[in-house]
Amino acid sequence: MRKQEALGKVQPGKHNLITDVPGLRVGNAHDDRLRSGVTVLIPDGEMVVAVDSRGGGTGSREFDLLRPEATVQSVNAIVLSGGSAFGLDAAGGVMAALREKGIGYRAGASIVPIVPAAILFDLNNGGDKDWGTASPYPALGRKAFETASDDFTLGNAGAGFGANAGGYKGGLGSVSMQLADGGPTVGALVAVNAVGALTHPVSGAFFAWDSEIDEEFGGVLPVAEDRGSAVRMPKLSGPGENTTIAIVATDAVLTKSQCKQFAIMAHQGLARAIRPANTPFDGDVVFGVSTSMMPLKDPVRDLATLGAHAADCLARAIARGVFEAKSQEQSVSYQDTFGFPCRTS
Repeated sequence: MRKQEALGKVQPGKHNLITDVPGLRVGNAHDDRLRSGVTVLIPDGEMVVAVDSRGGGTGSREFDLLRPEATVQSVNAIVLSGGSAFGLDAAGGVMAALREKGIGYRAGASIVPIVPAAILFDLNNGGDKDWGTASPYPALGRKAFETASDDFTLGNAGAGFGANAGGYKGGLGSVSMQLADGGPTVGALVAVNAVGALTHPVSGAFFAWDSEIDEEFGGVLPVAEDRGSAVRMPKLSGPGENTTIAIVATDAVLTKSQCKQFAIMAHQGLARAIRPANTPFDGDVVFGVSTSMMPLKDPVRDLATLGAHAADCLARAIARGVFEAKSQEQSVSYQDTFGFPCRTS
């Protein structure tokens, strides 16, 4: 029995995905030959967003608009993409699809969809990146937008399709958490491509093991021999060649400033699941999202509680993304490494 079950206070939502937060959908698209992909989070209505970015290799788009003092208060989509800086083009494909539907910031007769984006580096993973003059990412962004739903694939999917993390095949992870007594829902979505380690060296237990619910990432527990392990960076490479990009979301009503605090607290979950995190080799990003459906009773205490649960959710989602990933050429999955049923792609 896991910690949350024993307390009897929280449980995953219906899908155990970020889309259990009311008002959100997720779409994924990838290209097998390219060995890269795109994930997009889309709201059914309003979506308030802020961001917390750390590390030495962040790649981003529209982050300035997410500052609390910025004029724009609502965001139309968030894009997570592979492809390093080239992947930022995926937001253009999403913008085009939104504009066709008349969705965006209205400035007189003009409509400008607001689509922040963050990217990870997967250019050296063995895929064919010789795409010539036409980037594949706008089309992947549009395809991800068009496939958005409340249920979606984890592991080798979307922005996590070509990711590698902590010595294993990386991937796309997501979880949710329903607070007790009809309280808000919290969810996390993450593409894991970290330089740091994710598991204890002897048992293979994820560092996030103590947040796990219902053996969602294998139920492996650490052993005594895991104690005192040295700092490990199994995927040590050049600056900017890694990165974990994530979204935490809730249906609680939050301002942009509160979304920022929500994201800051959630970032602690990233540090618990990946050791070390926020290195010069990473460009770690956490977006904080509110769909603004459930007012807080106590704005300070309730925000602190939401942030603590967001940290738990992000730690779980990171482990789940790596656990669900399948082996690719040059990259062996966690499950194949530790003798779970063989899974290859």
